Parts: sequence; C-alpha cells; structure tokens
Amino acid sequence: MTAKPVLNRAQFHTSVAQLRDLPFSRAEVAFAGRSNAGKSSALNLLTRKNRLAFTSKTPGRTQLINFFELDADTYLVDLPGYGYAKVPTAVKAKWEGLLSRYLQEREALVGLVLIMDARHPLTPLDWQMLNWFIPTGKQVHILLSKADKLSNSEKMLTLRRVEQELAALDTVTVQLFSSLSRQGVEQAAAWVERWLAPAPQAAE
Repeated sequence: MTAKPVLNRAQFHTSVAQLRDLPFSRAEVAFAGRSNAGKSSALNLLTRKNRLAFTSKTPGRTQLINFFELDADTYLVDLPGYGYAKVPTAVKAKWEGLLSRYLQEREALVGLVLIMDARHPLTPLDWQMLNWFIPTGKQVHILLSKADKLSNSEKMLTLRRVEQELAALDTVTVQLFSSLSRQGVEQAAAWVERWLAPAPQAAE
C-alpha cells in the first residue's frame, strides 16, 4: 500500500464530552457510523496505526469525541458510534444531541466520512446522520464497509443501489471498502487528504 504521509502522522490529541471543550482547529474530518460498522478498523487502516482508534467488542462503548492530530490544528475526529441498543435512554439522548450539534455547528469540520456495513446500508439512523449534515453543504463520503463479506456481484448491486438512492444529493459520494481485504483504502485516503489540504493562496 502506498504510504499516506499526512494520515500516517495521526496521533491521539484529546477526548471531549461537551462541545465547549472542543479544541481549536483549522480543519478536521469526522468519521461516523453505526456501532459495529467497522469505523475504528477503517480509521486504523487509513492511518496505518493498528491501535489508533479503539475497537470495542461492546458496540456503543465509546461515548466521547476523540481527536487525532495530523498537523498543527488539523485533525481526524472519531465520533461515538450510534445505533447502540444496550445504553440507557438518557445516555443515548445525550450522545445524539452531542453528535447533531457537532455535525451542524462545527465550522472547522470540512467533511464527513460515514461508514455503513455494506450488508445493511442506509438504515434510518444513517439517514438521520445525513439529514443532520447535508444542510451544511459540506461533503460526505460513504464507505460501504465489510465489502469482503459480499460476492463481487453483490458488491456492485449494493454500490449501484446506494448510489441511486443518494443520486439527488450532490455533496455525497460512495465507495466500497474493506479493512480486511484493504479494498478502497487508497480511494478513501485520497478523499480525506483532499478535504484537509490548505486552500490555495490567492494571487496578489
């Protein structure tokens, strides 16, 4: 796999539980997904750091927004997994409030990588995330994860179906992805690096 020097610099910076504690940021890309969709594995693979994001055997265990610094004031952001079944209603409501406000209000957020299990894409909760973020006009790139669990024909049918369902949303792109087979890693990394690249200086 070709080295990705920007993403490879990722290192843990801080965890926050409230929006007022968010660090100053020039630009950041957030990673979101249902619990057990493969979000942590995707982050670990894209940064080539096996333990960067903690992969929990208990979905919904991560309750914090985790910041991983790439360069000064530039971050990858690991959002709490959603769709968890075994947490109290009050805790779930708090997490959802944190997620929705972060996605809608965070100015430094330049793009969202949304991870969906390729076998079960576009669940109601996935649509909720899209509905929170789409109005910002910022880009969303969907990773249809665990694609290795599908046959080649199933992969293409799933990709085509998801693309068709999202065709009216011009800020959303989709690809197949597998942390196990490494399918789509270069493509996904390219999207993140493009979003994080400093804007070119205007000529004087």
